[in-house]
Amino acid sequence: MTRTGLVLGLMSMAATGMVARAAYLQLIHKDFLQSQGDERFLRVVEVPAHRGMIVDRNGEPLAVSSPVDSIWAEPQDLLEQRAQWPQLAVALGMTTAELEKKLAPDLERQQAEKKLRRFVYLRRHLAPNEAQRILQLDIPGVYAQREYRRYYPDAEVTSHLLGFTDIDDKGQEGLEKVFDDQLRGIPGQKRVIKDRLGRIVQDVESIRPPQPGQKLTLSIDRRLQYQAYRALKAAFIKNSASAGSAVIVDVKTGEILAMVNQPAGNPNNREELKSELLRNHAVTDAYEPGSTIKPFSISMALESGKWTPTTPVDARGPFRIGRNLVRDVHSYGLIDVTRVIIKSSNIGTSKIALSLPAEQLWKFYKDLGFGALTGLGLVGEQPGVLRHFKKWGGEIGHANHSFGYGLSVNMMQLAQAYTTLAADGVRRPLTLLKREEPLDPAQEKRVISAKTAGQMRVMLEQATSSQGTGAKATVPGYRVAGKTGTSHKSIGGHYASNRYLSLFAGMVPASAPRLVMVIIIDEPKGGVYYGGAVAAPVFGATMGGVLRILNITPDDMPSMKLAGVAPTEAKKP
Repeated sequence: MTRTGLVLGLMSMAATGMVARAAYLQLIHKDFLQSQGDERFLRVVEVPAHRGMIVDRNGEPLAVSSPVDSIWAEPQDLLEQRAQWPQLAVALGMTTAELEKKLAPDLERQQAEKKLRRFVYLRRHLAPNEAQRILQLDIPGVYAQREYRRYYPDAEVTSHLLGFTDIDDKGQEGLEKVFDDQLRGIPGQKRVIKDRLGRIVQDVESIRPPQPGQKLTLSIDRRLQYQAYRALKAAFIKNSASAGSAVIVDVKTGEILAMVNQPAGNPNNREELKSELLRNHAVTDAYEPGSTIKPFSISMALESGKWTPTTPVDARGPFRIGRNLVRDVHSYGLIDVTRVIIKSSNIGTSKIALSLPAEQLWKFYKDLGFGALTGLGLVGEQPGVLRHFKKWGGEIGHANHSFGYGLSVNMMQLAQAYTTLAADGVRRPLTLLKREEPLDPAQEKRVISAKTAGQMRVMLEQATSSQGTGAKATVPGYRVAGKTGTSHKSIGGHYASNRYLSLFAGMVPASAPRLVMVIIIDEPKGGVYYGGAVAAPVFGATMGGVLRILNITPDDMPSMKLAGVAPTEAKKP
């Protein structure tokens, strides 16, 4: 009985103590509990996920995401702190009037409906230390949100290719837009306790971990991109051009190793995100290719068996076709097919093409990929124009198509066609992504015989000799094969008499081509406009460095000696 009474007594005392404590907290010390409750809220918040990196074929970063903080406010709280607005405005780098303008919609709504937004950005993408200084002002209603900002280490050098993201980190142009779904991360969620100032005081649990975006590995070689960009920019400035583009393709794989354009802007500076500075001319512009198309109309003739490299052609001019005249810069007289390429004779090319059906040339151009998208998927790519041969307008249209007028192509189509010549007549799909596995033979298509492709490369090598139009494309130590092109620009359906496109397309080493490069300079105004004078030097200036970087063995040692380069300087694979 005594033991039972003792237990009951202790329980009564404990119960009395608990009631007394509850009464004390609820009636006497209630302000403390109320403040603790007010200062802590259980919330589910988003955990940002960074965008996937874009890297070159060697793993070098081309686009990365860096953490930043954005300052936001809850207007209802901030509108009650007007006395602190001047201090906040200074910290945000704006005037009090600018701050008030951001909150103006809420001021008007407060007066009219007594309804306010719960969220408004005050400043986006600040460095974390800058955001922390603003938070240290301890102004109610002002908070920070972790985000990520895209950064491009090579700035304008890769701007046209990569494109950019908007302030919400969504791809807007270039590869950032094409692969946005793959690059974009999936935010996570976690449950936290926040204080009255919106600061997280405790992580409670992870609901869903963030999933960073996937890494994108390009076929681009950053080193080659710099080489091509530097040479193109120098030519662009020297010739006071309107625009310019250059691309380098790996013959064996179809991988694009460099793609550059001018003019260019810095995507890290949003003030330079203008269409004229970020337009990827290599795919968005279609143009009449001029004489760079001649190797293909001549290849078709060689393939027919009716012509050989030594077959004579009467290239005396002008050559009349109905009411029209085809002219050359000079009258070359009786020359062979090889010399037609070396001297870039419109008359010789026309006569060779007209000896064969127009349908044959049309089909050959289609097999090369002209008039169709390349499959790269880049934003704004133009397929060019290749009309059905029945719409060419008779013999003059047939002749025009043989030397680069009447059809239009983009730079990548032309690069793919020259890659076909370099690859012994096999057309391979182009790609901007690194090929991790060998190309599936089913994706390849033989367009011309290896014999014809080899014969054409020999002719193109002579076209870059001192006797040809592409002499300025030479690279000491290497045999170069290529073709120049110069065409009048078509403006409003008419050819401008003083506005030109200067082109060069070539391959190296000519003995066993590894690389193809195509260059176009749009409207050179430096006093010269021929492709051999304006575009061909870009090839030579670029490939000299590219071949050394890739350790491609020289195939023309005598020319190295003539250029004063010691044989020991030539690198071996």
